[in-house]
Amino acid sequence: MRLKPLISLITATLCFAPLIVQAQTTEKSPWMVRARVVDLLFKNSQTQTVQTADVKAENTIIPEFDVSYFFTKNIATELVLTYPQNIPINAGAGQSQIGKITALPPSLLLQYHFTNLGLLKPYVGAGINYTIFGNRNNFPGLPGVQVDKSSVGSAWQVGFDYMLDKNWGINLDLKYIRMSTEVKVVTSGVSLGQLTLNPWTPSIGVTYRF
Repeated sequence: MRLKPLISLITATLCFAPLIVQAQTTEKSPWMVRARVVDLLFKNSQTQTVQTADVKAENTIIPEFDVSYFFTKNIATELVLTYPQNIPINAGAGQSQIGKITALPPSLLLQYHFTNLGLLKPYVGAGINYTIFGNRNNFPGLPGVQVDKSSVGSAWQVGFDYMLDKNWGINLDLKYIRMSTEVKVVTSGVSLGQLTLNPWTPSIGVTYRF
């Protein structure tokens, strides 16, 4: 007699198994990727004696690739990646180029996605940026000068995806990144001041949701 409930449970499970599998296979993947074109617009404020040279990083356009993982339909994390970018450094009243540094600026952000607007998927995000500077003393116009190895700062984000179908979409994104570096004399280690970059990064790209 005790076997009847067990047999009934097994039978019911076998009957509903195809429906369970179908429901699982129709769920959205938690992974999303984007490819963007980004316009780096540097703030370029300065302190101390760096200001007398009017040193500025030149605005530039870079490629960007990011990977997002959705913990829920609303909460996701996004890792923003690119390869090391050449950033021209200018100085003086005429803003002539005095050298180039490279910057590798990955960011990690936590996002909230709004999901009740149909094909339009707005989001906001906040996180951290870690920028690694290379060619730090590549300043023929200012011999003996170099910048810091890295910069750590906050990153803020707002944007939206407009989904063309269940997988593909168009992305517009805007970030504000706190980024700065100290300018030093190599031989003495004396600081010439802080070069605050703090770029705005408007971008446009393509979204793919797996």
